Amino acid sequence: MRLIAASAPGAIELAAGALRAGGIVALPTETVYGLVVMPDERGVERLIAAKQRSADKGIQLLVDSIGQARALAVVPALAERLAAAFWPGPLTLVLPRRADVSLPAGLGGGRPTLGIRLPNHDVPRRLARELGPLAASSANISGQPDATTAELVTTSLGDVVALVLDDGPVRGGVPSTVVDCTGPDDGVRILRVGALSEADILAAAG
Repeated sequence: MRLIAASAPGAIELAAGALRAGGIVALPTETVYGLVVMPDERGVERLIAAKQRSADKGIQLLVDSIGQARALAVVPALAERLAAAFWPGPLTLVLPRRADVSLPAGLGGGRPTLGIRLPNHDVPRRLARELGPLAASSANISGQPDATTAELVTTSLGDVVALVLDDGPVRGGVPSTVVDCTGPDDGVRILRVGALSEADILAAAG
């Protein structure tokens, strides 16, 4: 495991190389530190194993633009309104997977859905811009507290992570709010309240 400053010259290129080689990279977001891999079968399996979590919970994707999200998933009107209000930011949208997209079933926990987030942080966005959407989860063992510093990542996951990008303590410290936009109607289904409150979501949903 190697730890370097996220702002160090060549840090993003080094992280991209580690990801292309099949490694797990820990990086900062505006909410908590995350683990990212390439969204292929091997990467998703390694990420689930590192997290020690059930495979049916699914793994989100981090994107650099709503265009990347639309290339992978159907974005209903509700999701468009929420994305316009909160992206980039601490909102994960669960969307129907496009039929013409081939991605590991583990991303949706075996369901035909994808959890997608456009983070408000330059590091994951630069990597997603270069490599495409990244499979991601919080940088902690399932059930343990979220990592808000690089040091907490190395303590719990240093033996499975190839590289940690250190950007100091995170700004938020609270995971993203998750909203399911896969229903047949335009109703709001909040799966997890996080950095955005229920009132925030309902107001933006209209």
